[in-house]
Amino acid sequence: MAIKITNKCINCGACEPECPNTAIYEGGKKWRMSDGTSLKKNKILDSTIFQKPKKKDIYFVVTEKCTECVGFYDVPQCVIVCPVQCCIQDKKNFENKDKLMKKKNFLHGGH
Repeated sequence: MAIKITNKCINCGACEPECPNTAIYEGGKKWRMSDGTSLKKNKILDSTIFQKPKKKDIYFVVTEKCTECVGFYDVPQCVIVCPVQCCIQDKKNFENKDKLMKKKNFLHGGH
């Protein structure tokens, strides 16, 4: 599962620097798949194109980039540092550890 940020978010920003995939953005900010990853522009995916913010008023997680910290840490770091426990598993986006590791390798050029 990816992590999501609920409306309880107080915009403290503690989660953003903890994400090894740069999958967390401040509300209203545009994002790119290439931010904090080794992805480059190619014929299939232009990872350098800015995408619209997923939320306007609170921090948000880009599901396509979230690996729940698999391959980096034993537990999602945003969940640990959030002072109001608003970083939670997104049950609508289930991915097992194998899929999360494949996503991590895709984002960071692993094999």
